[in-house]
Amino acid sequence: MTAPRVTVLDYGAGNTASVVRAFRRLGAGVDFTSDAERVAGSRRVVLPGVGAFGDARRRLAAAPGLEEALRAALASGARLIGLCVGFQLLFEEGLEFGVTKGLGLLGGRVAPFPAGVRTPHIGWNELERSAAGKRLLAGVADGSHVYFVHSYRAEGAAAGDVAATCDYGGGFPAAVESGNVWGCQFHPEKSSDVGRLILTNFLEGAP
Repeated sequence: MTAPRVTVLDYGAGNTASVVRAFRRLGAGVDFTSDAERVAGSRRVVLPGVGAFGDARRRLAAAPGLEEALRAALASGARLIGLCVGFQLLFEEGLEFGVTKGLGLLGGRVAPFPAGVRTPHIGWNELERSAAGKRLLAGVADGSHVYFVHSYRAEGAAAGDVAATCDYGGGFPAAVESGNVWGCQFHPEKSSDVGRLILTNFLEGAP
C-alpha cells in the first residue's frame, strides 16, 4: 500500500519539527515546503503555527503564492487541517494586537479569553464532542484529554462546524470540521494516543 502523503506549509510561523515527526511516525510521507506549485497539487495540507495571530497571518501572506496555492488545493478537493495558530487563521479575523483578517474559511473570530481568566491556557483539558467531527474525531471518546497552549480562542463559529468544545473560562471551539476544512486549537502532535488517532483520521480516507 502506498504511504499517505501530507504537505506541511513552511511559512516561518513557529516550530514545525514536532508536527513533521508526528506524521512520519504514522508512516506518512511529509513534504515540508513553501513551494506554491507543490502546495496547489497536494491532497492533504497541514497549516501549523505558534505565536501571535497577526504575525502568523502576515508571514503567510508574505510567502510568494502560498495562500493562493492553499486555496487552489482546497478548490480541487484537498483536505486541510489547521493546528494551534493555524487553526485560528481559518477564521474571519483575529483580535490579538489589533484586528487582523484571517483566511475566512470559517465564520467567527479569534478573541481574548474573558477578563479574569488566567492565560495562556496551558496543559491537558477535556474535549466535549458535538454532532460534527465524524471524520476528524472518529474513534475519539467524549471526555478525552488533549494538550493546549494558547492565549486567544475562537468564538462565533457556526454550530455545525464545531466538532468539539473545551471549557476554560467558558466553552470555546476546540476542534472544527467543515467539509474538507478541519482544525484543532490543541496540539494533536503533543496529545499522546488521542492526538495520534486524530492525525491518523486526517491521513485516512480519500479527501
